[in-house]
Amino acid sequence: MIARHLIDQGYLERDGDTVFIGPEAELRFGRRHFMGLTAVFTTAPEFTVLAGRTELGRVDPAVLVEEVQGPRRLLLGGRSGQVTYIDWNRRRCFVEPADGGGRARWTGMGIAGLSFELSRAMRDVLIGANPPVRLTHRATARLADIRNQDAGLARIDGTVISRAGSGDVRWWTWAGYRANATLASTLDGPTDPMQNSEDNYIRLRKDLLPAEWKAGSADAAARICLPHVDEKALAGLKFSKALPERLATATLAARLADLGAAAAVLAEPTWFAIG
Repeated sequence: MIARHLIDQGYLERDGDTVFIGPEAELRFGRRHFMGLTAVFTTAPEFTVLAGRTELGRVDPAVLVEEVQGPRRLLLGGRSGQVTYIDWNRRRCFVEPADGGGRARWTGMGIAGLSFELSRAMRDVLIGANPPVRLTHRATARLADIRNQDAGLARIDGTVISRAGSGDVRWWTWAGYRANATLASTLDGPTDPMQNSEDNYIRLRKDLLPAEWKAGSADAAARICLPHVDEKALAGLKFSKALPERLATATLAARLADLGAAAAVLAEPTWFAIG
């Protein structure tokens, strides 16, 4: 399919059994002796955030490809900014001041956010496992405070759905960013339509009832799907122009997914702690 697309679009030309570079590939990738085809990385993966001509900092591209309802907002330097334009080719993002609701995310273990293994290790420590390091008195006291405050958000034998002080209903999966992005896409009925993927929990609808959750998640393991991505993000995928759009979208979604971890979470029982 890829070879046929490349030939049809002029990226490759064919002469009998021989295939060679076509005019479209020359036009798009021929600069500097096809350096883009031979270099693994030509620029840093982060996007530069600008307010007018003022550079505010850099953000992980993951925060720009998540599907959101309403305006997309970022958090930099303790201030929120509403995204007005994203230049995918030049890796620039333009914002204007906003009153709040900004998000920040930095690359961790994997493509973005925390991994399943690290999130589960955090859960284990919250439940009571002692980290294999020497802790200071201050760290020991702080860890005790966190356990006392948040221990009800984690169980060794399953996941927890609880209501936060803000009224948000959260499903504490402790599964990592990629798995949660996968689960949020799969369970699009129970999840909040304003959902943004987090490392340790997924925000659900505030009016969700236990019976609705059980009905909505009953067959989820059999229909796990890839995360939603913004189609505009395809411009930031190397050689995306040389791929059929559907395949390019699927490639980017697959890089954001963790199907194995999502399946593991769905196989666990869920405990309700909604007051």
